[in-house]
Amino acid sequence: MAPVGIRCPEHSGRAQGVQRVTRGVQRASFEGAGAKVTKGLIAVNVGVYVAEVIQGAGVNGTHGSIYTKGVLWLPFVAAGDYWRLLTSAFLHYGPFHLLLNMLALWWFGSLLEQRIGSGRFLLLYLASGLAGSAGALIASPLNPTVGASGAIFGVLGAGLVMERQCDYVFDGSALGIIVINLILTFSIPNISIGGHIGGLIGGAVCALGLTRFGRGSAAYGRPGALGIATILLVGVVSVGVAYWKASGYGIHA
Repeated sequence: MAPVGIRCPEHSGRAQGVQRVTRGVQRASFEGAGAKVTKGLIAVNVGVYVAEVIQGAGVNGTHGSIYTKGVLWLPFVAAGDYWRLLTSAFLHYGPFHLLLNMLALWWFGSLLEQRIGSGRFLLLYLASGLAGSAGALIASPLNPTVGASGAIFGVLGAGLVMERQCDYVFDGSALGIIVINLILTFSIPNISIGGHIGGLIGGAVCALGLTRFGRGSAAYGRPGALGIATILLVGVVSVGVAYWKASGYGIHA
């Protein structure tokens, strides 16, 4: 790994001119500067809630078609509504629920995105959201579930894996943050325990793939086929778990 700073082109070992620009464009979606995806995700979450309020769904957003078409609930999934595994991650029970999740997404998501790149972050976030939904269906299938916290726990899980490999994306505090949030998860009623644990596991597995299971760094270099394949596998397995739970519900309902 080269030190940060300016290096002479003759000694940089990198492609120059048109070739370098072309490769840069090709990799831009995975190595974006800033936290544009995090900001975009926050905007989508806030926009969905505003749309619910405008629709007349009430302060908690539970009385409109956006909620009823997007909430995660096993009977709906069993009827074939698998999109709910993702849409539920963009719905919230009122402004306080939304505010807490968006603050956490900004604090932790922006740090992770700037470390691993926008494309990888988006894939990891969505896969973690699917894993959180799968966990919610396992632990509390008949409790309607919404919220971005499963995906946010995935961000924390990824940070924990990276920090165990000495990449201190959260300044070495990932484990402590996770422990505190798990204590709150088990202590406060009406919180999706399965959603949080599912997202945490999903994000950690995604990060393991991005680091080639400890043989590299998620923060440097190309995304890597193994890393992307692992993230996609987390998403596929999560949908598979949901299908398994839905099939069982159809048999025993």
